[in-house]
Amino acid sequence: MIRTKRKINKLRGSRSNGGGCTKKRRGAGHKGGKGKAGGKKHHWSWIVKFDPDHYGKHGFKRNKTTVNKVNPVNLDYLDDKSEKFLSSGKASKEGDFIILDVTDLGFNKVLGNGKLLKPLVIKSPSFSKSAEEKIQKAGGEAIVI
Repeated sequence: MIRTKRKINKLRGSRSNGGGCTKKRRGAGHKGGKGKAGGKKHHWSWIVKFDPDHYGKHGFKRNKTTVNKVNPVNLDYLDDKSEKFLSSGKASKEGDFIILDVTDLGFNKVLGNGKLLKPLVIKSPSFSKSAEEKIQKAGGEAIVI
């Protein structure tokens, strides 16, 4: 049967309003804590029903710009993997020179770490000074795209 009157109306004037001893409903303990206490425990169903966006990130995201991001590669890596790049088709060979386009490999700068043992023609948006010197010493060429 549906209750037509609220229980509080029925209990008006009864001193404890159905709460047992009058001392029992004093603190915040009878309601499970103060404020948002128990939001992940005993008040979880309240959070789900009345405040579903309580947890998690909301609002605006900062704009992530990757305009000037440098993705470098070292000369020793290019020297070691040059044969592999030839077989996979990421590099080509003209005479004694292996021609590498660094942007096809996902890099945009060549650094001068390591030794060059083969003459390489390397195309890149930018080179370090030591990389250019080492490429020319080995008999290759550094071409800025």
